[in-house]
Amino acid sequence: QVQLVESGGGSVQAGGPLRLSCVVSGYTRSSYCMGWFRQAPGKEREGVAAIDSDGMTSYAEDVKGRFTVSKDNAQNTVTLQMNSLKPEDTAMYYCAVGRFNAVFAVISEWSYWGQGTQVTVSA
Repeated sequence: QVQLVESGGGSVQAGGPLRLSCVVSGYTRSSYCMGWFRQAPGKEREGVAAIDSDGMTSYAEDVKGRFTVSKDNAQNTVTLQMNSLKPEDTAMYYCAVGRFNAVFAVISEWSYWGQGTQVTVSA
């Protein structure tokens, strides 16, 4: 049974940092992609950042230079360091695991999801 558990969300003022973590258990494939998504009220879920089993990363345009995704294989953890946060970053953030070449836009390529952690950025 695959489980993903996010942590680290909270409230922060604009310009501040937050660090999200996702612990993955039960996923045994050696090739994979792990991603962070977010969904604001009334909006569709969108991809934020991803890292594959080779360590290659990808980011949405509006978070490039502010967010950094990383993984710790020994701890089965993927982390999203978010700096220079903006009010428009406010959303529920989810981590997900998908196939090796999964892309943000194809939600069906992401097989397993966490339950999310709320990030609120105040002006």
